[in-house]
Amino acid sequence: MKTKEDFLNGQLLLIDKPLKWTSFQAVNSVKWAIRKKFDLKKIKVGHAGTLDPLATGLLLICTGKFTKKISELQGQEKEYTGTITLGATTPSYDLESEVDHTYPITHLTEKSIYDTAMHFIGEIQQIPPIFSALKKDGKRLYQYARQGEEVEIKSRTVHVREFEITKINLPEVGFRICCSKGTYIRSLAHDFGKALGSGGYLSELRRTKIGYYNVDKALTPKDFEKEMF
Repeated sequence: MKTKEDFLNGQLLLIDKPLKWTSFQAVNSVKWAIRKKFDLKKIKVGHAGTLDPLATGLLLICTGKFTKKISELQGQEKEYTGTITLGATTPSYDLESEVDHTYPITHLTEKSIYDTAMHFIGEIQQIPPIFSALKKDGKRLYQYARQGEEVEIKSRTVHVREFEITKINLPEVGFRICCSKGTYIRSLAHDFGKALGSGGYLSELRRTKIGYYNVDKALTPKDFEKEMF
């Protein structure tokens, strides 16, 4: 069992973020459990890379002196699995917003889906979603989106090492992707649908790895709390 000093000196915790939880809620849940267990007034706790509320999976949570390692951990390659739904688009590129356009998918073949995926491997340009926490002129992009304001978002270069199609059951396409820091899987889903001429949005996402760390070894926030007590 870890001691108070262990957490203050620094621990790297692997947490499996539940669906609809924010990353902030997961951090707070872990922080509350540590503080309650050891009757601590204060302890630094932070995570190395946000997951959207509609995504599940691996969060690396650092405590105490290990919070200094966060930027180093954030830079590592990430692996995700999930589902892209073709034949429609949403403004947020995922299920956070309602479908705004639908498109035919009768022209799609397994070959066209596999071939198109190949075009997204290597260095690619992508535009982050307007519904994201990135800042422009001191304001978060999703604030512009919710106010219906038009804003120019610059494209960025990201690196996709692997983009594997794991299942095709139209309109759903299952995938596994290994990519660099700063890659928006929602943007990739949107661009993939666009390249196929069918539209597409991200309907399911799970982060399975960050560097060498695997979600298989992670605890849910509730399991972490049970382990503490």
